[in-house]
This record gives sequence, C-alpha cells and structure tokens, in this order.
Amino acid sequence: MLNLQLYMAQRITALIMAPLTLGHIAVMIYAVQGGLSTGEILGRTQGSFFWLAFYGTFVLAVSVHAAIGLRVIIHETFGLRGAALTALSWGIGLMLLAMGSRAVLAVTGGGL
Repeated sequence: MLNLQLYMAQRITALIMAPLTLGHIAVMIYAVQGGLSTGEILGRTQGSFFWLAFYGTFVLAVSVHAAIGLRVIIHETFGLRGAALTALSWGIGLMLLAMGSRAVLAVTGGGL
C-alpha cells in the first residue's frame, strides 16, 4: 500500500511541477530578453506574496518528488529497506525543502 501511495504522490507532484517549471522558464526568458539585471529581478520579487507562493509550492513539490525518486534508486541500487530507507528518504526530502525554502525566502524576502 505504501508503494502505491508513494507512486501516486510522485505523479501528483510531477503534475504540480510541470506548469510551474514552464512558468519559471517563461519568466527567465522574459527577464533575459528584457535585459533585466539581477537587482531588477529581485526588486520585482522582493515582498511579493505571489512569488513566495509560486516558488514555495515549486520547492515543496520538488522536495517530495525527488525524495521519492531517490528512495527508489537507493532501494534498487543498494538494497536499503525498512526504517533505514524511510529515515534516509525523509532526511533527503527535508534537506531539499530546507535548502529550497532558504532560496525562496532570499528571493522573495518572505513575501510580506
């Protein structure tokens, strides 16, 4: 049952990530073609709740998606299973979430 739940969670996070990835790429193309500097880009994202929510959702989805994918790879490659595999998966997911959240807060200034 757990494998089915993880499978579904990874597919759902992929569905969330797809439009967010396209949105991020579109924004980057717009910024580059518009000749915006890093300071100008940060000036537009600082204090923005929209960008906080956009990239916060993106980071959460990526953290879950990647942790599940790496769980499968670690299990198939190294044969790790049980509590050790679960703990490692949680650790990876939480580490990715912490690093991504720090980046989002740096770019948005907390969105407040």
